[in-house]
Order: sequence, then structure tokens, then C-alpha cells
Amino acid sequence: MQVLLHPAVLATGSLTALAAAFAFQHLGGLEPCSLCIWQRWPHAATALFAVLSLGLRKPGAAVTLGMAGLAALAGTGLAGFHIGVEQHWWPGLAACEGGSSAKTVAELREHLLNAAPTRCDEVAWSFLGLSMAAWNGLLSLALLGLAAGALKRAIQASGDKTP
Repeated sequence: MQVLLHPAVLATGSLTALAAAFAFQHLGGLEPCSLCIWQRWPHAATALFAVLSLGLRKPGAAVTLGMAGLAALAGTGLAGFHIGVEQHWWPGLAACEGGSSAKTVAELREHLLNAAPTRCDEVAWSFLGLSMAAWNGLLSLALLGLAAGALKRAIQASGDKTP
């Protein structure tokens, strides 16, 4: 039972982060920037791999938990990059600046008439002095630790002779 507890908590943590992101967007009216949207993908992958590990036998569970850990690591890295962009430690991506990829005058006109995208270098929401990207980074780091612990337990369990 102990081996299964970590993946369930790991999946719940990632799914909760996704639910919060969508709630801030759709209920709170907080439009995400490009990096915010990218940070959702590792949570989806972490949750998916954690749930898959629940239904697999010992060697397969270890592989999927390792994948969940890699996804959480990617989430931590993306959040760290986003924090650096918010703090102006380094520039963001072209998509973060609201630049246009228009190839025709009509596309450029359409882009200019629509609302400007949310910038990645502006903190749109903070709590206790930390931006949403920073909170996501802390959560992703915690999920990485949880995935590592679950992977360790799965590897130890795979050494057992019981199926």
C-alpha cells in the first residue's frame, strides 16, 4: 500500500495544480501568458504517468514513476525560467512579448486589432510575495521529490520476489 500512496498523491498534486490554473483563468479572469500555458503540460504528464504507475506491476511502475519525475523536473525548470523572466534576469521568448508572427498585412491587421497577449515578464498575481510561477516552481519541486521517493519505493519493491 505504501508504494501506491506516493503515485496517488503525485497525481493529485499535479491535477490540483491544473485545476487551479484553469480556475484562475476561467473563473478568475486571469489570462495566462505563453510560459504559464507551457507549465501546464508537465503537470498533465506527471499526473498521467503517476496514474499509469498505479495499474502496472513493479518494473513498469518504476519506469512510469521515473517518467513522472522527469515531467516534474521539466515543470520545475519551466517555472524557474518563468521566474527569471518575471524578475528580468533574462529575456523571455518572442511569444512572451506579444510579437506577431503575421506573414501578410491582413494577418498583422488582425493581430493588432485583437487584445495583446499577456506578457510573461509581468507578475499578474502574487501571494505572500511569490508569483504564480514561483508557487508553481515550489509545487513542481515538491512533486519531483515525491516522484523520486515513489520511484525509490518502486525500485525497492521490484527487488522483492513477490509478484
